Amino acid sequence: MASIEIPQTLLPRDGRFGSGPSRVRDEQLDALNTAGRALIGTSHRAAPVKQLVADLQQHLTELYGLPDGYEVVLGLGGASVFWDTAAAGLIEQRSQHVVIGEFSAKFAKAASAPWLQTPDLREAAFGEATANAPTPGIDLYAWPHNETSTGVQLPVRRVDDMGALSVVDGTSAAGGTFVDPAQFDVYYFSPQKNLGSEGGLWIALMSPAAIERAARIADGDRFIPAALSLQGAITNSRKHQTINTPAIATLFLLDQQVQWLLANGGLAWADARTKQSSQLVYDWAEADTRLTPFVSDPAVRSQVVTTIDLDESIHAADVTAALRENGIVDVNGYRKLGRNQLRIGTFVAVEPAEVERLIESITYVLDRM
Repeated sequence: MASIEIPQTLLPRDGRFGSGPSRVRDEQLDALNTAGRALIGTSHRAAPVKQLVADLQQHLTELYGLPDGYEVVLGLGGASVFWDTAAAGLIEQRSQHVVIGEFSAKFAKAASAPWLQTPDLREAAFGEATANAPTPGIDLYAWPHNETSTGVQLPVRRVDDMGALSVVDGTSAAGGTFVDPAQFDVYYFSPQKNLGSEGGLWIALMSPAAIERAARIADGDRFIPAALSLQGAITNSRKHQTINTPAIATLFLLDQQVQWLLANGGLAWADARTKQSSQLVYDWAEADTRLTPFVSDPAVRSQVVTTIDLDESIHAADVTAALRENGIVDVNGYRKLGRNQLRIGTFVAVEPAEVERLIESITYVLDRM
């Protein structure tokens, strides 16, 4: 296929529209290059870095309006390691999982550990939604706020089952989608999406009930490797540190993004912005006969990860290749989904005007295929 040159007047100023890692704002990188110099290369147990962690914990508490008793807990390894951590130190006997995509399925697999009972799965076809339901014998209910692989977004509403925990994967929703902390016991995420940082870190916003559960399991006879110790992460987080050495640049970039969100109006502002950006994509897809939103039900379409199917006469790989030649990157569909699809991140750092220019650029490419 001949190269397609998109006119500069159509191109976005920044071509990064990936669904994670996502674009990091220039202002964050500039701050890292100045203020970050005093932190990087120093001990994470020294006062300056511990102060950074304390500030981050306070800023996240403010951003989410956490009630008294909730704690901001940090650990290493990203959200995928948190799944194993939860299997080791948060599920008592049996969990129930909504499985609607690649990442929700991975948590369910982690919860199939030999010391636990087989988890109860509530499954739906990829691109569709389902929900947890109170069930005897379940002590932890898990679901994704946003399934990054498919672009399905679920509501965050506590499961009404006395004594059981409601645990929500917020990875691609956190920082860009409103959530009520009264509706979860744990809201966990890694920061490489809306929160404009790098991977390798997990953060969990934990209720008193979840903190008590972790302590009780840790006091029992279950063997828990130190690297997967949720109680160890809680204890260290209370000291404003992590069990092992973290990537300080990741912490710094994350705190810069949270401060930016707070300065602009917090989660309410971020929520409105991502809704505006994603709706531009969905309206375009519904108006163009060559395109179809993958998630058919508008009520569960993600406002931060938009998935758009292409007509079978157009190959998504050709479209993404042409876009990459013009500096627009990482709008490929999720690889394991195997669909002829574009997946466009409409995270909070992406201005709606930039989404409009992206749409113009993609349309320009489609018109020439």
